Amino acid sequence: METFESLVRAEFAPENTYLNTASNGLLPARTVTALHDAVRMRAEGLPLGPLYEDVEAVRASFARLAAVPVERVATGASVAEYGGLIAAALPVGAEVLTAEADFASLVNPFHMRGDLKVRAVPLERLAESVRPQTALVAVSAAQSADGRVADLAAVREAAVAHGARTYVDASQSVGWLPLDAGAHDFVAAVGFKWLLGPHGAAFCTVPEDFGGLTPLLAGWVAGELPWESCYGPVIELAHSARRFDVSPGLFSYAGLRASLELIEELGVDAVHSHDLALADRFRAGLTALGHEPLPSPGSAIVSVPGLGHRQPGLDAAGLQLSDRAGNLRASFHLYNTEADVDRLLDALSG
Repeated sequence: METFESLVRAEFAPENTYLNTASNGLLPARTVTALHDAVRMRAEGLPLGPLYEDVEAVRASFARLAAVPVERVATGASVAEYGGLIAAALPVGAEVLTAEADFASLVNPFHMRGDLKVRAVPLERLAESVRPQTALVAVSAAQSADGRVADLAAVREAAVAHGARTYVDASQSVGWLPLDAGAHDFVAAVGFKWLLGPHGAAFCTVPEDFGGLTPLLAGWVAGELPWESCYGPVIELAHSARRFDVSPGLFSYAGLRASLELIEELGVDAVHSHDLALADRFRAGLTALGHEPLPSPGSAIVSVPGLGHRQPGLDAAGLQLSDRAGNLRASFHLYNTEADVDRLLDALSG
């Protein structure tokens, strides 16, 4: 019987100490193989039907990870495109409540409208800041800059009490943090970070009634019968969230199908335990070295103030991390080990 460790070791053999999943996840070996196969199909002129089947397999896999019916999952290329659809659906003057310094792809579409009232408050005060005039609360489940995990249950409870909708960006959490997308109106995520896929694939879950969204980006793939919707206006939109799809980057979905299969084989709960154990080991080691990380309990992302300038030197030494606003950001995922943590701590102590 294969164990968590044996499954992971069969898929990953990084040449350096990679602690930067919050920027980009590593591709599993099976994903690289799937990408090669997809490219070969194009090069040899083979029928592309299997690549379109990959899109639907990925949609179903993400639905299982998000704990929602597959009919509620749309596929696209970026979180910002979904934010644009949600922003477009809001009435003039509507209030959108966000967390201070949240990721631009989440918040910027609401600012681009120009006629919405976008209000930012500290993440810890998000739930208590929802008020009767709030139409939408938009927040990342885990903050990109420092890994803080939002109290989504409290946010949802406050939103329901005031008649507001919720929009969650799960790009920095899905894959290591269990997700209940059904508790929110909209949840979007990219596939190239903790889901370990190639760039160019993203998801959005929408309510069964579509939450008032208009499929402004709809092309032929948004039709109930896509291959009969290639010319002229789409007569019948898909009856599911697929009406919000954009034409898929087939190579991306071919690879992501393999990546999501691995995530499901391992189980998000097991990945969660693994990742947090490493992050907590790093936090404890930092304290022993006299460094105080930014508070982010329960997160696989750890940021250390004042150490961002160490990033180039660490990179040169074979340790890949990020410099975010002067903070050194480490992110721990399934392919990392205790030895990776200890190597980083040794480097920081020198």
